Amino acid sequence: MTQHLDGLDLGHLRAFVEVADAGSLTGAAGRLGLTQPALSKIVRQLEERFGTTLFHRHRRGVTPTAAGEALAQGCRSVLRRMAATEQVIHGLETDEVGRFVLGCHESLGAYFLPGFFTRFLAEAPRIEVALWNGTSAAAREAVIGRAIHFALVVNPQAHPDLVVLPLFRDAVRVFVRRDLRAELGGPQGVPPPLVDVEELLRRSPLIYAGRVSQSREILAALAERSVYPARELSCGDLELVKSLALAGVGPAILPERVARYHHEGELEVLHPDLTSIPDVIHLLFRADSHKTRGFERLKAALVTYGRSLEPDPFAPEAPAEGA
Repeated sequence: MTQHLDGLDLGHLRAFVEVADAGSLTGAAGRLGLTQPALSKIVRQLEERFGTTLFHRHRRGVTPTAAGEALAQGCRSVLRRMAATEQVIHGLETDEVGRFVLGCHESLGAYFLPGFFTRFLAEAPRIEVALWNGTSAAAREAVIGRAIHFALVVNPQAHPDLVVLPLFRDAVRVFVRRDLRAELGGPQGVPPPLVDVEELLRRSPLIYAGRVSQSREILAALAERSVYPARELSCGDLELVKSLALAGVGPAILPERVARYHHEGELEVLHPDLTSIPDVIHLLFRADSHKTRGFERLKAALVTYGRSLEPDPFAPEAPAEGA
């Protein structure tokens, strides 16, 4: 297929450089596998294109004019850049290279990304991954809008342009600091009476992230049991919710994995019979993504690591919505 650059055939530029280097139409034609009349026609077309004489003709051959030398230098620069670009493109298709943007919520990333990057950066040193932070809904829209390549999201809605791969399960529940739960009494490992748990909720602040829909669902479920916390502390960030719970301010509504990472055992589920909201974390990417070798390598690593977090992992052949 003929390549063009601002109306110029790159083949003509290569031919022009060959003539300038050879100093002879006959010699250049032989190297290019063209006839001399065909090469002369190319030179005339370029002279018409630029409106100037590009070669001095003499008995020994041709010599570039000042304009011809300027064009030859420009052509060499263009051809070098094209050759370098071709190498980059070839590398993207055949090597584990590239730069990709991965989006997720900060709290999800806080427990997912450290373990993932510990492995991936060592195994694929030529793949660059930039991070994008936002809500799951915002990350989904960013993938659809091609602002980012991949997103780790919670319970995403299907979309015809997206591939949606389930990775691992989580749940949003009511947690409390271990010593506060112990004050409710009962044998070790046995839940305290539910009536005592409900009374604790009625006299304590309940901390939650107001923008998280699962938090609102749990509050509604408690209200159906006539359990109304003494005070609601609505925060904008799950990490702040966790910090307040760890400080003993009161019970908190948190995803299990957020409650436990780096603080295993310090926060406990307040009671197993209180309402919990199941979550599934998914990997999203556009179905029409340019699936270079680097893209496929990063995708496979995200899926493998994500499914390793689930004791009963999703089967690799699990159907992908919107695929």
